[in-house]
Amino acid sequence: MTLPITLSPRHTAPALRLPGDGVMWLFVLVELATFGLMFAAFAVVRATHPELFDRSQAMLDASKGAINTWLLIGGSGCVVQAVRAAAAGRGRAEAGWLMAAQASGLAFAALKLGEYAALSGQGIDVETNVFFTLYFLLTGFHFLHVLAATVLLGLVLPGAWRGRGDERHVHAVETVATFWHLVDLLWLVLFPLVYILR
Repeated sequence: MTLPITLSPRHTAPALRLPGDGVMWLFVLVELATFGLMFAAFAVVRATHPELFDRSQAMLDASKGAINTWLLIGGSGCVVQAVRAAAAGRGRAEAGWLMAAQASGLAFAALKLGEYAALSGQGIDVETNVFFTLYFLLTGFHFLHVLAATVLLGLVLPGAWRGRGDERHVHAVETVATFWHLVDLLWLVLFPLVYILR
């Protein structure tokens, strides 16, 4: 006697997808490659001028760099919550998280400008030595990325206020979040490389 065999229908897992726009991901890859080359150049030049780099690093305020690290990490947490709120159609919550992320970006920028001003007050600029040339190049380029990320957050904010939980808006928020996380990731490499490692 044979027993009938019943096969349960296959449950297919949802297809994996990258959040945000594909063009943004291409931009992220280009930026990672660009910063990667800059980080490599910093490391090579450091290897040829270790004493100069150690003396120059000692003139930086690592505590400000650490505060900026926490600001960007906190901003990333806010961006994650904003994406979740957007997907759930909770516009007011999304707007609040977006503004909190913007505040962390603006605080980062203010602290970085204060750091630049303090160095300038000591007579230190891009021409002081090769360490500071690379320092201002790397941190200045990253600073522009922070400003761009903060502006992009502002561009999706009106849609949050209007409570637009549609797919197009969620896609836009995910795209901006992708850029913000790039900025955060770059700083997590940049901070120890420039301020900490000896």
